Amino acid sequence: MCLSGLLAGVAAFGVSACQKSTDSGATSAANVPAASASGSAADNANWPQIRIATESSYAPFSYKDAQGNVVGFEIDLAHELCEQAKIRCEIISQDWDGLIPGLQAQKYSAIMASMSDTPTRREVVTFSEPYFINNLVILGKKGVDKGADDLAGKTIAVERATTAADYIAAHFPNAVVKSYDNQENAYLDLASGRADLMLSDSAPALHWLNTDRGQGFEVKGEPIKIDDKIAIAMRQNDPLVGQFNDALAALKANGKYDKLYHQYFADIHQ
Repeated sequence: MCLSGLLAGVAAFGVSACQKSTDSGATSAANVPAASASGSAADNANWPQIRIATESSYAPFSYKDAQGNVVGFEIDLAHELCEQAKIRCEIISQDWDGLIPGLQAQKYSAIMASMSDTPTRREVVTFSEPYFINNLVILGKKGVDKGADDLAGKTIAVERATTAADYIAAHFPNAVVKSYDNQENAYLDLASGRADLMLSDSAPALHWLNTDRGQGFEVKGEPIKIDDKIAIAMRQNDPLVGQFNDALAALKANGKYDKLYHQYFADIHQ
């Protein structure tokens, strides 16, 4: 995933979410500003209200801080997008496997969780214009000769129901795949030696390499360039997609997207 040459082969765009909601079925809401910088609280009270769901174990996109608040690139971007679109939004955290079913059950109006725009998903949801372009990378222990060209017989950690999981199934059928309900559990097994390697989206993987737990690991081989478009998912035929696309274009034009991108990814190099 990359913009302005910071991550090889990756381009980026913009998105968002903010305050209270008329949708039903929320879980753990993210912090939401009471009033926007561009209007009074009274003005904002008249804005339409929605919920946006995320999956909060995917740093630096969406994760929980030490106080349990949902934070990250997508969260900040979501607030900016809703501000631009004049929508009051509440961001809630859901398990990855339940994101699309929850959207279809009208628990929320949109998903912003590093979700790839794929033909299969387009059969049940619609997507905004992309706000991030993703590559894949393979991580393994430094100094251990487990390359990325032939994964046959190697134990590979991957988050299930993701682009990475689909890729390894299609291209490395002889690998021993260990699937996890979230990215954090995949990191834990890689760090503990219960997996030889991990296949992951590049930006969160490179972010993890910069943490204390990631110091003994490295990218194996070259990034896998798959032109994976990350976008906001909504119910089909929802007019909200036009509002988000307009807000996305505005954030790219006014520099707010670039500011957030550099805040979260300036120290990630591939």
